[in-house]
Amino acid sequence: MSQPFTDTTIRHFQKEDMPSLGELYKSVTAKKNATFWWVGDEENWGNVYCAFEGDRMVAKGQVSVVNVVPPGRPPENKHAIYVNLKTVPEREHDEELLEKLYRLLYQKASELKQNLPQEYGTTLCVGNDSTEAANNSFFIEKGFRHLNSLFRMRRELDQPVGERALDEAFQFSPWQMETLEEERQYLQVEAEIWPDTPLGAERLAEYKKQPLWTSLVIRDKSTLAAGLMAWQEEDHGVIEDVFVREPWRQRGFAKFLLTQGLQYLHAHGLPYTCLTVLTTNQSALSLYKSVGFYVESEEVRYFTELP
Repeated sequence: MSQPFTDTTIRHFQKEDMPSLGELYKSVTAKKNATFWWVGDEENWGNVYCAFEGDRMVAKGQVSVVNVVPPGRPPENKHAIYVNLKTVPEREHDEELLEKLYRLLYQKASELKQNLPQEYGTTLCVGNDSTEAANNSFFIEKGFRHLNSLFRMRRELDQPVGERALDEAFQFSPWQMETLEEERQYLQVEAEIWPDTPLGAERLAEYKKQPLWTSLVIRDKSTLAAGLMAWQEEDHGVIEDVFVREPWRQRGFAKFLLTQGLQYLHAHGLPYTCLTVLTTNQSALSLYKSVGFYVESEEVRYFTELP
């Protein structure tokens, strides 16, 4: 049931709101595995809306373009804009508060859509931990439909990693993608692997800003055959974008890269690392479990068409 409120101010996030944001973060994430987005750099604050009652931030919502379909893809592919909307725990059922923020977020998502290539449609998506029943219910009631589910997997870095050899015919190295042309080459391969959810230049730029970011790749002569990215997020490591291109599969490349990524993060003193994988991807689940990852939580994603 909605709780009435009369003295609520909703506006974009500002620098002086950082302490209030910290308090909201603590209250939301006191519930284990709650999905809470940080506000990012100042250039992103126009996509962030905060609700205040007095000096207290009682809710925050933001939107972000996550997947941009590159040119030349089939017309059924769609761009993806994601939304994240959280309240203090005692207001998670406050439909009036949620609705007011959602309207602003939907309007902002519609504005962001206008800057995307118009030959493709756009979906508005949300991802929450499977235990966030109230938040999931709000979006389902708004007409969002199930998209997919992902496991968040964790691996303690104080456990032995082991060594794996790479055939001498192939070359392993870190790749910092220092030029726009190198980024373009990577994104072209990445879109080949995940045509429905390509990374895109903006998200790659965001990843590269993260502490300790690196990409680790295997090449067959000059051809990129496999890769992954790793970085630090808060107090732990992240492994992302693990791929092996079709002609080079079944050679142990993914397991080799994962051991290198784990060693890299451990060498920088991080206690554990995480990655995400579709719950239906049995081959990837087996691979990650084989190097010591275990399922920690499940994220459920929903979507609606953005006209």
